[in-house]
Amino acid sequence: MLLFDRHRKIKSAQEVRNIVGPRPRMKRVIMCHGVFDVVHPGHHRHLEYAKSKADILVASVTADRHIDKGPYRPHVPQDMRAKNLAGLEAVDYVVIDHNAKPTENIRLIEPDYFAKGFEYAANGGAAKTTEEAAVIHAYGGEIIFTPGDVAHSSSALIELAPPSIKLEKLQDLMERRGVTFDTLRRTLGAMKGRAVHVVGDTIVDIVTYSAMIGADPKTATLSGHYERTASYVGGAGIVAKHMAAAGGLVTFSTVLGDDDLRYFVLDDLEAADMDVTAVIDPSRPTVNKEVIAVANSRPVKISRVDNRSISDQILGEMVDNLRKVPTEAVVFSDFRHGIFNRRTIPGLIQAIPQGRFRAADSQVSSRWGNITDFQGFDLITPNEREARWVTGDQDSGIRPLALKVHQAARAKCLILKLREHGTLTQSFDERSGGDDSFVVDSFAGNVVDPVGAGDALLAYATLAMLATKDPVTATILGVFAAGVACERDGNVPVSAEDVEAKIGSIETEMA
Repeated sequence: MLLFDRHRKIKSAQEVRNIVGPRPRMKRVIMCHGVFDVVHPGHHRHLEYAKSKADILVASVTADRHIDKGPYRPHVPQDMRAKNLAGLEAVDYVVIDHNAKPTENIRLIEPDYFAKGFEYAANGGAAKTTEEAAVIHAYGGEIIFTPGDVAHSSSALIELAPPSIKLEKLQDLMERRGVTFDTLRRTLGAMKGRAVHVVGDTIVDIVTYSAMIGADPKTATLSGHYERTASYVGGAGIVAKHMAAAGGLVTFSTVLGDDDLRYFVLDDLEAADMDVTAVIDPSRPTVNKEVIAVANSRPVKISRVDNRSISDQILGEMVDNLRKVPTEAVVFSDFRHGIFNRRTIPGLIQAIPQGRFRAADSQVSSRWGNITDFQGFDLITPNEREARWVTGDQDSGIRPLALKVHQAARAKCLILKLREHGTLTQSFDERSGGDDSFVVDSFAGNVVDPVGAGDALLAYATLAMLATKDPVTATILGVFAAGVACERDGNVPVSAEDVEAKIGSIETEMA
């Protein structure tokens, strides 16, 4: 069936009501409702049986935000699920139900029949079925059950193997939002020359590579042969380096200790073509974290940190710098190693000049930050663990979780990082006046080192938002940059050319 015909079938509940008219009707209407995450033969049989009982079949699908079958469900977004059903010959109209239950749309459309799977008839029907039946019987409709020889649930199939449809989901999102691969390339060009001020904790990541020899049987001590040591500027420093590699005009403000690592950091950052303002604090070390790498694992990490809050004098210097640096955007990259805390954050936020784009990330592993400390920001990018901690919510699916954090932080746009599951973006849609969310899966190929992927996402999403003000374009470019970062060992800046190559490879796959 043509894509145009599929779109023609997808209607709002009110549009369907206008088409079928009030009861009594010349043509009988039957309605089915479900998630339809993966449409399988059981669904086909259910829908075909329903159509055999009436003239017009209306299939309604539960909106993404109301699905609680698992933290990452649905795997197929609501618009794709609607198009999948619209492609079936038996289905005349498809409705995306934005209510938690189908009862409101049943009241509005008043189908002559409401079809349920046979399993709902067992033991007198579930509570939901009883509620639906009451609404249907109130206007004289009838509830019917389809034959029980085929199960109608997608969950068992999905639990065996989640659908691998990341390309299809990306294509659907881009088509619906008017984003093309040329749009992504133009945005990369428009990001160059954007002035950004990154503020945050610098971390020196030290990796000691070794080959496993064996283990002492008496003490269980692992024994390895030293191969080499590599050091990288990480933390907020790599966020600044990603932005410079993307073509941004970067100013970086940070705090370093009075030790040899400060010189390594300053030399590395200045070579990355940015302006660096480092306040030297002789009372603390330059934050550094060393891991021992053995084969494909990193079993030991040793951190040298002092997480005390910065002094009032250092805070004053950073506040003055925030006020005077000319910039289009300010990025707070928070690792909770002294710069950002409940005492300092209000003053740092207040120092941001009016009208500047404000982005924040709170990437905390061994300590707890709170992304909602950054109130009213244009972009925040927490990960799932941080979002669950700040909301005290261990159980909700990612969509209600993202909405909670988005509302608690009063952010304009939130990109929730979901590790191998990609991202979920939550924003306010000014066109519809409601909440808007969408998922972009991970596009990392051969994952070598996933640590630091969030830094690349923050950098590219911020610059893309500056260039386009479009969350879809910003999320896609951020995810692509994160994918590139995952494919490399160590904190290596992701360049605009790297992301352009990723765009080209995905465009080829999708062709």
